[in-house]
Amino acid sequence: MDEAASRLATLSDVSTTGLLTAFAHAAESRSEVPILKDPWAEAIVDRLTPLLADTPSPFYRKLRRYGSQPALVLHLTMRARQYDRYARAFAARHPGATVVNLGCGLDTRFWRIDDGGLHLYDLDLPEMIALKRVLVEETDRYHLVGQSVLDPAWRDRLATEQTGPFLFLAEGLFMYLPPDDVRSLVVDLRSRFAGSELVFEAFNTAWFRPCLKWMIDVKLQKAFGLGKGVSFRFGIRDGHEVESWAPGIRLLEEWSYVDEEEPRLGAHRLLRISKLLRYTQWTVRYGLGPEDASEPEVASAPTDP
Repeated sequence: MDEAASRLATLSDVSTTGLLTAFAHAAESRSEVPILKDPWAEAIVDRLTPLLADTPSPFYRKLRRYGSQPALVLHLTMRARQYDRYARAFAARHPGATVVNLGCGLDTRFWRIDDGGLHLYDLDLPEMIALKRVLVEETDRYHLVGQSVLDPAWRDRLATEQTGPFLFLAEGLFMYLPPDDVRSLVVDLRSRFAGSELVFEAFNTAWFRPCLKWMIDVKLQKAFGLGKGVSFRFGIRDGHEVESWAPGIRLLEEWSYVDEEEPRLGAHRLLRISKLLRYTQWTVRYGLGPEDASEPEVASAPTDP
């Protein structure tokens, strides 16, 4: 059996979400005027697609058709482009900086943002990193780490190997984790890597109301064909909530893809009129450590609708 095929067979329900992103990136990259050019994602998808033809997994069977879902592809690629922008800006301010891609899946950010000096650590569960090792190669500045984001061992390694500052990116990860674990992780990052930054995609806790939560689960488990083990667990009321977790955590910026001046958003621009819809899933960026006067403050943030 092809090694990649055997690794695919070991992925848990949550880990399979990383494949969805890769296929979306590849589909967009092949479009006429791509939002995100990602030939490395294209190569990964070309390698994996033949392996999915005979799989019993409904999700894997649907993967090849995700490129035909414009709204999904648009969201995922606009999000990736924005996180790339955060990484490039951070590396420009801190030459030789280290970027840590938490819950990386099959993302190929290193090759999209590499400036010849930065280091990037791709971190994900051992099963996902085992698959990724079959598809890409490590270098002296690109590192694959097969550990849970909640395992402090990777933080020990990072503190030993690099001096910082660090940019921690959690793109489409935290919402799947237990709330107490997310809080403990963020507080530990603040304590151990002061002067660094954290960017993560947040989910609005307003959607955890019983009358609304079922809609999210149906979308994940039915529309996308993901397993029953895939569900959102963590969320925040607004971007400022995280500032109360520990001294020195400062909200620097918030971003929602519907605010972009992207022609292809079309009717999605209407989501701007409702805070609940505009900030269902959005991105928050934090400074971890003593306030740096050079960083902009946030003028406003969403509140509970």
